[in-house]
Amino acid sequence: MSDPKQKLTAEEVRKAGLDDWRQVLGTLQARFDTRDFATGLALVDRIGAAAEEMDHHPDITLTYPMVKVTLSSHDVGGITSRDIELGRQISAFAAEAGVVANTSGLTQVEWGLDTPDDGSEVVEFWAALTGAKVDDGEVSDPTRQAPAIWFQERAPAYERGPDDVEQRWHPDVWVAHDEAQARIDAALAAGGSMVDDSHAPSYWVLADRQGNRACICTPEQRG
Repeated sequence: MSDPKQKLTAEEVRKAGLDDWRQVLGTLQARFDTRDFATGLALVDRIGAAAEEMDHHPDITLTYPMVKVTLSSHDVGGITSRDIELGRQISAFAAEAGVVANTSGLTQVEWGLDTPDDGSEVVEFWAALTGAKVDDGEVSDPTRQAPAIWFQERAPAYERGPDDVEQRWHPDVWVAHDEAQARIDAALAAGGSMVDDSHAPSYWVLADRQGNRACICTPEQRG
């Protein structure tokens, strides 16, 4: 874990013992309940100074009364020891300020579109429509205002739900490894059904009452 250019596995991230943080879609995320705006602003100032010193900059959302921090090493496309180190510092800052971390409900959504090819015919359209960019054949918004869009080749027939309804869009809902079961249970209690759990704990496919499908995804058992 000492090589700052080496992407860490999900198991290595968990073994780092960052209790305030969870891995969600290739990033480390934490949410701190600051109780008031001034405390959150002071925490953000300390995070910013530490990030400048490390030359490793997180994405930060400051609201009343919460600070959310997302860490990743963009040069390797995942989490490295740099993120672990900065995460430890941020947790220490929060503890010193009497701020409590809240790990429940951390979520990131991306959308998959079934296409008759690799998506190359339509990727520019969806990037333009959402104000995002094309990155390695997918739609990506560096400002995180729009969800990522990826393309799944399914030709010539598209996947159909139990009511024979054609579905081309489906959301991938990314959660932490210890959040997945609670999210699945909530979706089932809300009228959903389990379509496929053969790829668990990497992902589960669920459907609503009309047969529209979605995936609950975690970082587990991925390359």
